[in-house]
Amino acid sequence: MDATTDDAPSLSDRPRLDARQPVALVVGVIATVLFVGLRFAVELSGSAPLPWDQAWDDAMSALANPVGVIVAWVPAIVGGTIGMIVIGIGTSLLFLLRRRPWDALNVAASIALVVLIGAPLAAVIARARPTDSLAETVATSFPSGHTAVATTIVVTLGLILRRRGVWIAGVVWVVLMMWSRTYLHAHWASDVVAGMLEGVAVATLVWALIEVWRVRRAQRPDRSGGASANVPA
Repeated sequence: MDATTDDAPSLSDRPRLDARQPVALVVGVIATVLFVGLRFAVELSGSAPLPWDQAWDDAMSALANPVGVIVAWVPAIVGGTIGMIVIGIGTSLLFLLRRRPWDALNVAASIALVVLIGAPLAAVIARARPTDSLAETVATSFPSGHTAVATTIVVTLGLILRRRGVWIAGVVWVVLMMWSRTYLHAHWASDVVAGMLEGVAVATLVWALIEVWRVRRAQRPDRSGGASANVPA
């Protein structure tokens, strides 16, 4: 008697974890450790700028010009609170319309979590921004929320879409955002580095956890005793 039937899919037919998951977990843990280390370095300095912070801020001042300021404001506006809400909701809805609910959940959860971590942390640390800031002046400089959210979206979409072009464009966008925030003296260099690390940590770990959840739900036995092979990925 044959051991397999049409009602019980073989193991090879069942959904499996993405092979990139272990790498994502390692990257997420490393980014978390580096973020925490940088946070303590700022704490030990009394929230004052680190030596390389002041050097970078001075370099941005030396390069200041009207055209550069206009260019720097583009990612600052697009990556602001309203811009990120629009991008986050729009991306999630697009995935839902394409019947990719897990990807929609991934985007929404990642953006929500990075904001829930970064905003309260910035308020608690209350690090003063550079005195010559052309943007925000409230003492919530560490970490950079613009950079954290931009990085989160880029890494999340990169993991979901698996397109080299997405990664290349994303890296350019994150670097542009980091430059913009320091060029406008809205953040110290360590603030944007911390924001980037926070975004990498949140995006990779959330993606890896949702991947486990997705596969386990897909492998859950249905009422007939077989695996739920028809659960959308």
